[in-house]
Amino acid sequence: MTAPDDHDDPAAAPAPEVHEAVSPALDESGALAMDPDPASIRPDPKLAAKVSRRWPLISGAIAVVLVLLLGVLLFQRGPNAPFGFDEEWMQEVLEERSPWLVQAALVMNWLGGGVVAIFVVPLLGIAVLLLLRRPWAALYFAIVSALSAGAVQIIKNIVGRSRPEDILVHADFGSFPSGHSANAATIAVAFGIIFPRVWVWLIGVAYTLLMMLSRTYLGAHWVSDTIGGLLLGAGVALIIAVPLLHRMSTEPKKRVPLTDG
Repeated sequence: MTAPDDHDDPAAAPAPEVHEAVSPALDESGALAMDPDPASIRPDPKLAAKVSRRWPLISGAIAVVLVLLLGVLLFQRGPNAPFGFDEEWMQEVLEERSPWLVQAALVMNWLGGGVVAIFVVPLLGIAVLLLLRRPWAALYFAIVSALSAGAVQIIKNIVGRSRPEDILVHADFGSFPSGHSANAATIAVAFGIIFPRVWVWLIGVAYTLLMMLSRTYLGAHWVSDTIGGLLLGAGVALIIAVPLLHRMSTEPKKRVPLTDG
């Protein structure tokens, strides 16, 4: 009697190879989940709108806080205690004064202060915006012009900083912050927001820097005063823009319908 063949014994047969079933990944709704196509990913328009609204508010708030902190520091130092870099810059300015540069600085002094800055420039800007059928932009420009000028006067009277001794123009009380610089920064940022073009921003930045330089060149302000004015004017313009951004952004899209005839 022959021994049974190993292949005939079911127990001796090799076990079949078992492949683990891989279930497809399902999302919460039970639908087949698929890896997103990077090309199909698009930014959330609502999120983009929130960011576009928040960056002016955050940036403006930081600028205003920096002005207030600088004002507190100057108040604690006393009215006749300029920073070291203030004195060094003023010394450089005194050595570089020339008649024609003084005249150029006097033009900036006239343009950025007094009746021209308080009434002429704001009213002219409002009129131009209304002619362009930008009523919300005109309202925005009127508000920021008034608030910036008011904030400058309040901080000036609280801090009570003395102006440099080598001043060449007649000026009101208080050196910090520079009203001319704040006014220039307000105009630059406001029109940069109303007309979001690179060349508008470049002109605004150049105008503001020239105004800051002219104020120190005439000895009307310490350089830290002009920095404070820059931050205050820009901060006010950014903060006030937030609730009006949507309204102003829709104004250029409006067109006057053409009539037949």
